[in-house]
Amino acid sequence: MRLFVFLTLGALAFGQPLPQQQQSGPVLVGSNLPSQRIGANDLLNVSVYGAPELSRTVRVSPEGFIQIPMLKAGFQAEGKFPGDLEGLIASALEKGKILVDPVVTVTVAEYVSRPISVIGAVRQPLTFQAFGNLTLLDALSRAGGLTTDAGAEILLSRTQSSPGAGKQSSMVIRIPVKQLIDQADGELNYSLRGGEEIRVPEASRIFVMGNVKKPGAFAMRDSYDSTVLKLLALSEGLLPFALDEAFIYRREGASNGRNEIAIPLAKIMARKSPDIQLLPNDVLYVPDNKSRRMTMSMVDRLVTFGAGTASGMLVWRR
Repeated sequence: MRLFVFLTLGALAFGQPLPQQQQSGPVLVGSNLPSQRIGANDLLNVSVYGAPELSRTVRVSPEGFIQIPMLKAGFQAEGKFPGDLEGLIASALEKGKILVDPVVTVTVAEYVSRPISVIGAVRQPLTFQAFGNLTLLDALSRAGGLTTDAGAEILLSRTQSSPGAGKQSSMVIRIPVKQLIDQADGELNYSLRGGEEIRVPEASRIFVMGNVKKPGAFAMRDSYDSTVLKLLALSEGLLPFALDEAFIYRREGASNGRNEIAIPLAKIMARKSPDIQLLPNDVLYVPDNKSRRMTMSMVDRLVTFGAGTASGMLVWRR
């Protein structure tokens, strides 16, 4: 009998549902970036535990302020971390005797105040928001890397605060591509915080024309290595009847006047004269030696005529 009662009570006990536990804190929705400061026009999610009428999504004004219901004064949100803003709102709710010991959570739902633009000679120009730790190489990687037309420098434009004046000014940093990528110089891989513009200009060009095998425009990526001999090598060398003297046409002065510079091409190729440095947008022109061409043409005709008469065959045509 005792065994039957014990089993009956046990079945009743296990059949009852367990009481649900009460939640002891707010449910956080979304993820915060505590190391990221809030900026103008960012979208914030302000949650006040136990007071849904005070919880809402609010966008930071262009002046950097937000407004909370039942609080007359606004809050300066721009430049603050989410945790700092949580403390300010909680303190204002407590001082205004609206809530006792309020628990406030601020999360950033959308960052729009830290755009980074990558434009110019990159495969996929784009604009994106800066999140977390971001470097110059990271931004170039997001843009698909540099194209074959990229120049020798990368221009990084960013704003900086003027000391004492409280104003912001723009500065441009010139970064050599060879040192950043080829030599992996870590000091040139700048950290980005948003608001930067990365511009990759196309390489300047040097034009080669005249008696060369492959005339055209050639990118000038290294200003210290663009010489007459290198450009002749890129154009696959001279044709047989090139003149011993070549010319460089260069724009100079404010009026962009064209200046003609004669260079001893034959002596440069014979290493009897130093190689000459070329500048962006120079035109290297190799003229045709017409007298040599006519002489060689006459020699070819005489050789052909002599070969024909030596064989005993002479054809006379009227």
